[in-house]
Amino acid sequence: MASRGYFFVVLHALVFASIATSAFSQLSPNYYDYSCPKALSTIKSVVEASVQKERRMGASLLRLHFHDCFVNGCDGSILLDSTSSIDSEKNAAANLQSARGFEVVDDIKKAVDEACGKPVVSCADILAVAARDSVVALGGPSWKVRLGRRDSTTASREAADASIPAPFFSLSELITNFKNHGLDEKDLVVLSGGHSIGFARCVTFKDHIYNDSNIDPHFAQQLKYICPTNGGDSNLSPLDSTAAKFDINYYSNLVQKKGLLHSDQELFNGGSTDELVKEYSDDTEDFYEDFANSMIKMGNIQSLTGNQGEIRVNCRNVN
Repeated sequence: MASRGYFFVVLHALVFASIATSAFSQLSPNYYDYSCPKALSTIKSVVEASVQKERRMGASLLRLHFHDCFVNGCDGSILLDSTSSIDSEKNAAANLQSARGFEVVDDIKKAVDEACGKPVVSCADILAVAARDSVVALGGPSWKVRLGRRDSTTASREAADASIPAPFFSLSELITNFKNHGLDEKDLVVLSGGHSIGFARCVTFKDHIYNDSNIDPHFAQQLKYICPTNGGDSNLSPLDSTAAKFDINYYSNLVQKKGLLHSDQELFNGGSTDELVKEYSDDTEDFYEDFANSMIKMGNIQSLTGNQGEIRVNCRNVN
């Protein structure tokens, strides 16, 4: 019986690897070179203008890509509005009243379709490129985004609630969650560095600052002014001390027990990921290189390609 269980575990892993490899092989950084050579420059232009107007928008676009990929793969499902047949992922706990940037995606889509002469670029690809361009606009690394994703024709709030890592997760829960998406412990630590930019709502870190012991007491006290025991759930605090700049301060904060979220501080709490956090807290070059590689890896999670899905005319609605 044990050997049979092992067989199915191995079979599941092989099927996942086969799907991931197949999608990976059909994606290419040069996918739009002939069908729409102005696509990438157009996306970059809109992203840069949006981030220049509001620095927080860069973090919002990066977060949309993360949350999109962690549900049913990087398929643009997070952009779909609710309908009689679609329970939007925008209403999931991790996104409700906090996910932003949808209007910017609309602006990008409009500009790209005008540049291409017709809908050629998928909303899923727009999210992937906008995430990269946002990181660059805030001082972070660049990477070649593999393109050719197709858009989903459905979405699932239930799947989003089950798949997006929660701010109260333990290290073991985080590792399991990432493993379920084909990502390892290193990817977990690296991609969590996306919290180098942006803000979080009081409700996501309230329990951490009042009930956890692995937090600098002075840091916790400062946060209590922003996040009282009663009310203030929507009050915002930066995820690290330089929330408008993509850098390694996120990791330095963890070493000092100044992680904003419980799940952040779990990465440096006497566990298996401590050494990697220490490394990144002192080495920008290594972090940037590894972040770029993990973003490419995450961007290939169960991507729709070929004749799968569609190219949406409007990112908020199925054609």
